[in-house]
Amino acid sequence: MSYLVHPLLKPETVEKRLFQIDLAARALRGSTLVVMPTGLGKTIVALMVLLARLERGRVLFLAPTRPLVEQHAAFLRRVLTAPEYVASVTGETDPDSRAEIWKSSRIAVSTPQVVENDLLSGRMDLRDVSLVIFDEAHRATGNYAYVYIADRYRREARDPLVLGMTASPGSEAERVAEICTNLGIESIEMKSENDPDVAPFVHHREIEWIKVEVPEQLQKIRGEIERLVSERMEEINSLGMCRIDPRTSKGELLDLQRRFSSALARGPNQNVFRGISLLAEILKLKHAVELAETQGVSALRQYLERLAQEARSRGGSKASRRLMEDPRIQHILSLLEDMDLEHPKLSRALEIIEDQLEEAPESRIIVFTNYRDTATALLRFLQSNASDVVKPVRFVGQASRENDEGLSQRKQSEILEKFRAGEYNVLIATSVGEEGIDIPSTDMVLFYEPVPSEIRSIQRKGRTGRARAGRVVVLIAKGTRDEAYYWISDRKERTMRRQLQGMAEPLPVDSAGVTARASRQISITEICEPDEDLPLIIIDPRERDMARLLEKSGLRIVLRSLEVGDYVLSERLGIERKTADDLIDSIVDPERDLFRQIGDLARTYDRPLLIIEGQNLYARQVHPNAVRGILATIAVDFGVPIVPTASMEESAALISLMARREHEAGYRDVKPHGRKTSRTLKEQQEYLISALPGVGPSVARSLLRHFGSVERIMTASEDELMAVEKVGPKTAARIREIVAGEYRG
Repeated sequence: MSYLVHPLLKPETVEKRLFQIDLAARALRGSTLVVMPTGLGKTIVALMVLLARLERGRVLFLAPTRPLVEQHAAFLRRVLTAPEYVASVTGETDPDSRAEIWKSSRIAVSTPQVVENDLLSGRMDLRDVSLVIFDEAHRATGNYAYVYIADRYRREARDPLVLGMTASPGSEAERVAEICTNLGIESIEMKSENDPDVAPFVHHREIEWIKVEVPEQLQKIRGEIERLVSERMEEINSLGMCRIDPRTSKGELLDLQRRFSSALARGPNQNVFRGISLLAEILKLKHAVELAETQGVSALRQYLERLAQEARSRGGSKASRRLMEDPRIQHILSLLEDMDLEHPKLSRALEIIEDQLEEAPESRIIVFTNYRDTATALLRFLQSNASDVVKPVRFVGQASRENDEGLSQRKQSEILEKFRAGEYNVLIATSVGEEGIDIPSTDMVLFYEPVPSEIRSIQRKGRTGRARAGRVVVLIAKGTRDEAYYWISDRKERTMRRQLQGMAEPLPVDSAGVTARASRQISITEICEPDEDLPLIIIDPRERDMARLLEKSGLRIVLRSLEVGDYVLSERLGIERKTADDLIDSIVDPERDLFRQIGDLARTYDRPLLIIEGQNLYARQVHPNAVRGILATIAVDFGVPIVPTASMEESAALISLMARREHEAGYRDVKPHGRKTSRTLKEQQEYLISALPGVGPSVARSLLRHFGSVERIMTASEDELMAVEKVGPKTAARIREIVAGEYRG
């Protein structure tokens, strides 16, 4: 075996593979998207490009999650002779120290949201960054932080080069083109497991699909729900605005829902209101059909029970209430309560897992499922029915909901470590296991159901066959959408490969042998320190999308949490921005406390202003007089002017104009001030705890829920603090340091 040799590489740490060297050489010719299956060494390609560019300037290595950031940083420190070159930066890193980290580190590995925040806040710039690596580059669409960072990089950097890495950018040519445009990609380089130079390093991966019969009782329940769907579709068709039928896809229904909502902007229309309401019911019912045929009694029952709970709640949707008022839904619920029947996938999954472990006792198995309820049901089924050799564990995301607690990143790491060690040998994972987390190579991946996404399918399959031969098994319920999803995913994968091969053309070279650059280079004379004479705006971090637009308009931006207002343009001018939907929601949900926000704004600033954005202020099912009453109260009782805008872009143009007017008029002292009024005891407790280092509002609420009082938090030990979700060793240590440290005044 031969190894890569470089002054900054430790000897005999990175195996030399010619196809990786070839990809790195191509990536150095121009900004490149590297598409390669998981496990073939995209990170090694990134390492080689990084080493070649390091002499030209700093390197920024971006990854979408904190565990993946730590994984990449650990790898670089392990293989480089100068591990001190590498710094990892995440949301846990103190903002005040990040500015120094950006300046001092040669290689910064970070989550994109942190970089975006610090670019907008002026803590960092990208002028001397010679390379930006975008891991999981298929995320570079819409408003994801990768898009903004790439745009800033093209505008600022003296000598920019981008390397995007993904196993699956998608099958739609438009999506791939969007990714390339957003990142400034000039060339696509693709390697597959069938390429001659790659094949020697690929382990055999057997793919099989197993069909199961749906029990007759479940088919009957599915049929009853489908009849409810058909009735609502016929009613929509009778409105005369469109034609839909059972073959209409979920995507088409969602698109129709958006079109109906847009139609309301032109004025109230009872038929459109009814159409939107029926579509919401249809989407909920179609989800119930999918659960009935592919997941079984338990998952369907839990879903309908959640709908019933939502229908009873004050803020529940009208669609849920109407469905629960239908006696046929109540009949289905009563049938499910008395039905002691599980989906045959459960017993088939058990059989497949036990066979694998009997044949290879040291195996590691991942079972992927789309739904948390299914993950929970499968875990309980295996714990109750499997032999002692099966040691299962559930692996889900961080978000919690009622009766379903999520896993903190610390808990996720603990589970994966135990999975590696063999304490668990069956990982039952939702989509959190598909990308962004360092899950060890496995001997078998079991799809509890197919997914209609080629990206997710490729990510799942890539979890096996990496270090040794692997097996992929797909469970399919006969005669259900499982079969359709399987073929959709397969077709999309083949389409993706075909399209990428057509797009992977060499860079154009001019007569001097220089490759053409697609992205605009900014000359050094255009790069200067931020102009201190430009108007400054302080923006609440929740308004990040607007901050991007304002930054592009040539203003200086500082992101800072604001207690009053969303934007501070001067000491006298503060702005609150509400979309039309936000304003209507405040009428429906009194807990939003709109009048307190407006009152604080009017009390704090001499020139308060409310921007209402959007054209559908009277489109919702709220009486127009209620809306007019709100507007009258804001304008007359509070004395706050209201300015309507049609879109975010128009709001940005207005804010930019006002900022320049304030600046030119001499109101240049931009200081946020003011505090929320009438804090409840609960709010004061959350505010006090959230001020501790490393503790924000979310962690503060977790601490208070766990300990019950501020006093018990302050007297808790580090171990007791770490027992709380989202509190890691660093945060616990810093809390104890602040609480117990001696004051030296």
